Amino acid sequence: MDFLQKYIITPKYLSKPSKRRSGLLIAPGVKFVVAHDTGNPRSTADGNVNYYERSRNDESASAHIFVDDKQIIECIPALTAPPEKAWHVLYRVDTDNRMYGHNANDAAIGVEYCYGDNIDADEAYRKYVWTIACICHTFGLDPSTSVVGHAFLDPSRKTDPGSGLAKSRRSYEQLLRDVPAEHQACLAPSGGSTAVVSAAPGPVRIEQSGIVQIAMKLNLRKGRPSRMAEVTQVVLPGTRIPYAGWVTDGEPFNGNAKWFFDANGNYFWSGATVT
Repeated sequence: MDFLQKYIITPKYLSKPSKRRSGLLIAPGVKFVVAHDTGNPRSTADGNVNYYERSRNDESASAHIFVDDKQIIECIPALTAPPEKAWHVLYRVDTDNRMYGHNANDAAIGVEYCYGDNIDADEAYRKYVWTIACICHTFGLDPSTSVVGHAFLDPSRKTDPGSGLAKSRRSYEQLLRDVPAEHQACLAPSGGSTAVVSAAPGPVRIEQSGIVQIAMKLNLRKGRPSRMAEVTQVVLPGTRIPYAGWVTDGEPFNGNAKWFFDANGNYFWSGATVT
């Protein structure tokens, strides 16, 4: 079964070796997922990763992925390259060992939720849930039993992700329900077919999935293939991005009117991609 690639995961790896990123691989394989929040309202995914890079030799705490309403950024390899260890749960805490037979730093992916009044809580939560579901699918984990909150592992010190989710009108218990539901919703039979669907009014959409690589900084546009449409995400060069199809009658730019669209109906100009 294929998994619906709703969003782009942007690799922006921390320098290694450093205190935050040792470069050591997750040797036993990924066994579970730890849900975190940043504990720092208004901080974005990119802002957190930039801070981690600046302080990479000052502190050892780290995580694999940061999620906000605009981006999913992977700063320690997890889904975009062979997974490496991150230091996101204290070693002396033994709840993870008792639950999963492994320490979280050695065998779990840590995902951080960004929140605050400058962040669209609904979109950030959708991306967060999908990211965790995608990890479960990638590593063959049961989404109903393989996701645990940081606070559950270390209740005397931590309140995440419940504290961050509460600021977004949600709860940890809801997250545990929503991840399996998202996992099921994103499963689709392998293979695919090509179809032409006329959208009136609007461009003619050719529905055929694939992956392209971004050659230059690129904006994803909401709802229509035009530079006037709202930007939903900024994608960095080198990122591999899945598409659900394309149109050839979008807004022409440099003589090129072909735009790709993703599973969420966001558009991006083909002239910024390479096959």
